[in-house]
Amino acid sequence: MPESDNATPRVWLGLDVGSRDLGVAVGNELTRRARPLKTLAMRPEAQLWQALDAMVAEWQPSGFVVGLPLTREGGEQPMTQRARAFGGTLATRYGRPVHEQDERGSTQLARRHFRAERAAGNARRKHAEDIDAHAAAVILEDFLAAPSH
Repeated sequence: MPESDNATPRVWLGLDVGSRDLGVAVGNELTRRARPLKTLAMRPEAQLWQALDAMVAEWQPSGFVVGLPLTREGGEQPMTQRARAFGGTLATRYGRPVHEQDERGSTQLARRHFRAERAAGNARRKHAEDIDAHAAAVILEDFLAAPSH
């Protein structure tokens, strides 16, 4: 990698995969912070991928961080496999690394963040989709905060 590339902080897209919606956030390794971008409907699938294609073109991420929904005990559940499969599709489609991040507690933390923003007057209305995008930001920040970053 050329030296100039090393000076540029890598950008990542974080994804919270749900049965109906996909929360998307963006963050970078310099600030180790993420911000919610958008929530996309999982169906129709063609529109989902069209929207993701546009986000990848805009943000040029180094890779993706997919939230891995585990049970409280850390075991797998049906949504765990769905998230892994989605991550595999991302890797194939975009040719970029996909990392899995334990997402236990991300939705609860996202709800607290959203309530704080709303109380400060920064969020007008509460929608489930806002929570999904905020959860994606929490997942991505957990990944960026890891010692390996």
